[in-house]
Amino acid sequence: MSSESAASPSPSRRLVRGLLETLAIIVVAVLISTALRAWVMRSFYIPSGSMEQTLQVDDRVLVNQLAPRFDPPDRGDIIVFDDPADWLSDDQVSSYRPNPVLEFLGLAPSDAGQQLIKRVIGRGGDTVECCDAQGRLLVNGEPITETYLEAGMAPSQMEFSVTVPDGHYWVMGDNRSNSADSRFHQDTEPFVPAENVVGTVFLINWPLSHFTWMSSPEEVFAQVPEPEGITGS
Repeated sequence: MSSESAASPSPSRRLVRGLLETLAIIVVAVLISTALRAWVMRSFYIPSGSMEQTLQVDDRVLVNQLAPRFDPPDRGDIIVFDDPADWLSDDQVSSYRPNPVLEFLGLAPSDAGQQLIKRVIGRGGDTVECCDAQGRLLVNGEPITETYLEAGMAPSQMEFSVTVPDGHYWVMGDNRSNSADSRFHQDTEPFVPAENVVGTVFLINWPLSHFTWMSSPEEVFAQVPEPEGITGS
């Protein structure tokens, strides 16, 4: 028997080595996926029509969880946030239940049952009002033309005038006639605390026919002045 043959590992040892290498790859993949899900990005399922036509029922979106830590949400951003004060009743909670293993690995969207998704209209210090003579919202006294609303959609059929506390947000759904947002909780807690923000939506990734990179409609709020004394949330 040659020395080269004697040095060759047996088939059983090759099998064990292969299994260990595969296991190591799986463990590393799970750790990376868990880290991404915990700190970087997360997938969510859209259970209701409150953000139509921007987001449709059954859409899946990716949320940047790092953004709120380094670049607080701005006016116009779409955010996912934890329910601030029982905005959701039991019958509003999503019935979608993802596969827990796939959700843990980041391969399935999370059940958004205790989170909501809305658009930021006002941040800390802003005054948000409805409405001017043309039916437009005003932010810090400046009327805005909300190009993301469906044609013919009234910005709000409910009058209000609020000043957003520092470190909070005033949020509204794009489907204004079917969105129980900040407007509907003025008697309790209409503002979303910054610490409740999970992340900013940056991509509609499913279904493929809806695949869209999301960006903030900066032109809508371009003429809005900063509030006196407070420059942001």
